[in-house]
Amino acid sequence: MRFTLIDQIWDIEAGKSVTALKRLTLAEEYLADHFPRFPVMPGVLMLQAIVEASAWLWRVTTDFRYSIMTLREAKNVKYGTFVEPGRTLELRVDAVKIDEASATFKGKGLVEGATAVTARVVLVGYNLRDRSPQTSAIDERLIHHWRERYAQLTGWGKS
Repeated sequence: MRFTLIDQIWDIEAGKSVTALKRLTLAEEYLADHFPRFPVMPGVLMLQAIVEASAWLWRVTTDFRYSIMTLREAKNVKYGTFVEPGRTLELRVDAVKIDEASATFKGKGLVEGATAVTARVVLVGYNLRDRSPQTSAIDERLIHHWRERYAQLTGWGKS
């Protein structure tokens, strides 16, 4: 099972902040197993949504420099309200520090103004070619994929 949790990037300011949305529906596969009689978005997936929003902010800030971004550290993770099907998790992420190959972000997930999750995350970025030069074509395909996905999430390029 693969998760892509961001449904829309509402607003983004390179190097500063992003606001993204996750609309939770009963069609989410994990809800069948996560409290079947009381389906809610698992906390770890709320955290993953903050990580994904942070990665989009870093991609835009660096003009899609890295093909791979991974979570290095999650700090001060706190949970509040549940995210139930039919609700929207609004993610607000601010850049705290962006270095050469890592970046720190502060994120918050809200449901109708109530805090569902807060966290500080550190991401690392790299390209496969840095570790194995023959993988350069894979980097290019991945970066192309991220650019296309960004266009879908922002509505950029629509007529």
